[in-house]
Amino acid sequence: MAEQFLPYGRQSISDEDIAAVTDVLRGDWLTTGPAVTRFEADLAEHTGGTPAVAVTSGTAALHVAYAAAGIGPGDEVVTSPMTFVATAATAALLGGEVVFADVEADTGNLDPAAASAAVTSRTKVVAAVDYAGHPAELDELGRIARDNGVLLLEDAAHSVGGSWQGRPVGSLADLTTFSFFPTKNLTTAEGGAVVAGSDELLARARGFRNHGLVRDKAAQRFPDEGAWHQEVHEFGLNYRLPDVLCALGSSQLHRLTEFKKRRAEIHARYTAALSSLDGVLTPAVREGADPVWHLYPLRVLEGRRRALFDHLRAKGIGVQVNYIPAYWHPVFEDLGYRRGMCPNAELYYSQELSLPLFPALTDADVDRVIDEVHAFFG
Repeated sequence: MAEQFLPYGRQSISDEDIAAVTDVLRGDWLTTGPAVTRFEADLAEHTGGTPAVAVTSGTAALHVAYAAAGIGPGDEVVTSPMTFVATAATAALLGGEVVFADVEADTGNLDPAAASAAVTSRTKVVAAVDYAGHPAELDELGRIARDNGVLLLEDAAHSVGGSWQGRPVGSLADLTTFSFFPTKNLTTAEGGAVVAGSDELLARARGFRNHGLVRDKAAQRFPDEGAWHQEVHEFGLNYRLPDVLCALGSSQLHRLTEFKKRRAEIHARYTAALSSLDGVLTPAVREGADPVWHLYPLRVLEGRRRALFDHLRAKGIGVQVNYIPAYWHPVFEDLGYRRGMCPNAELYYSQELSLPLFPALTDADVDRVIDEVHAFFG
């Protein structure tokens, strides 16, 4: 009998999660209500108290964050190509010009030296990505941002619950975005959040999340129209995360520490078994980083990544590749971006293979993956 297929990522849903959702379904609120407020407060407990704005996805979080930062035509956003395309696409959709800077050869995170060299007088945001759950060099990137009078955005889609140099993710950048997709470190089915310490950025994020509607009479242009009146001063969209999904998120946050611990155990088991294997490199960890491992990015050398990918998939092991450099997508090629811009990112992509990593994996599951990797290399 064929062994069970192992996906590379999977949600972890408990009876408590289900009960939290059904409680909302039995109540008076489905969309924006008390569960949203509670989830935002619960999330802030993991960001050093930095306030959160819940939105419908990690992509929405990026779109909202760039809008809050005021990105528009002529503004540049310096970011990493080692990311899902949304990190760049959401800035481009607002009219921003995306400037890709190369990554560190070992972590796949934005290289501060490359980011610094890419900043110009038109730069408005430097957007780092916590690749695989390992925080970027946020202190150095923050210094670069401050010295140039720009905002630092941390795309923390992979790293909620992590920390850098003793400070929690969410407290380190001007704007931080999270994703709560099912394969991430916690889930709201679909969902995300924007975190910011600035009252102005928070207000702009909340406004963009809700069509830009202004209900405060003191801020309205025509406040005497009637009690029903609301105005739009700047365009926004409906990115409201509903109560039913926020209830799931609050329940999941209760287990974030447990999820983090199990992910770390699996990561360590892979590394112990594969670090001495010729033909691969295991993930690097910088001093001061406390990752929440969303991915296990194994590096496969000598051009054998595709063959190992095919071998493992044939054995029912759902490995993945994360990610094609963002500017390789035809939409960026059509805008004039060319391959070869970021050599470290392109080399990293050519070697990267994400092994299964999620809390419900058993040690036997992990050993099955390890055994098949060893079998491939003979």
